[in-house]
Amino acid sequence: MRAIGCLTLLLTLLAPVAAFAEGPYQVEMLVLRQNAVPAVTSPFAPENWSAGAPRLSQEAERPLALNDEATRLQATADYTVLLHKAWQQQVGSEPSRIALGAGQEQFGHFPIEGNLSLAEGRFTRIDATFWVNELDGNGNVLRSEQFKQSNSNVKNGQLTFLDGGHLAVLIKVAPVGMRQPPSQDPELMEQ
Repeated sequence: MRAIGCLTLLLTLLAPVAAFAEGPYQVEMLVLRQNAVPAVTSPFAPENWSAGAPRLSQEAERPLALNDEATRLQATADYTVLLHKAWQQQVGSEPSRIALGAGQEQFGHFPIEGNLSLAEGRFTRIDATFWVNELDGNGNVLRSEQFKQSNSNVKNGQLTFLDGGHLAVLIKVAPVGMRQPPSQDPELMEQ
């Protein structure tokens, strides 16, 4: 009888692990410049900026849902939206990486480039590394600004702000098919 109680307890403890199975996730991300914070130049973006991650394919891209947030950010002088993309990505307990670029590619570099790694556990873990590059007419990198942040406490379906000083990321990650919580009244959020 005691063995059955121990077995039940063991199964109860292991059950949440099965809930973190790999599956498709909807990801939407905005890379922002915080205009009130002075820009900090960093070493140039490396030639292997994607760090071996596969590039985001057009088939994986999805319609943008955070248009209202992007419009509100662009309406102020405090932020500049540098990149806004949405896509679907397989996420599981092992990190799943994707490389993103925006703007005209020149000799392997984009004006905005970087990679994003996601892993699911009790919360979603995000590791983001992006460069904002100034390129000359020949595609040489003249100047770079780097954003590098990690957060292992991101709740699914919740809009999360990763602050990197002069650069920031606004990101939302949710399993495909997850019910979205009701949106907040904008007037309540301003208080």
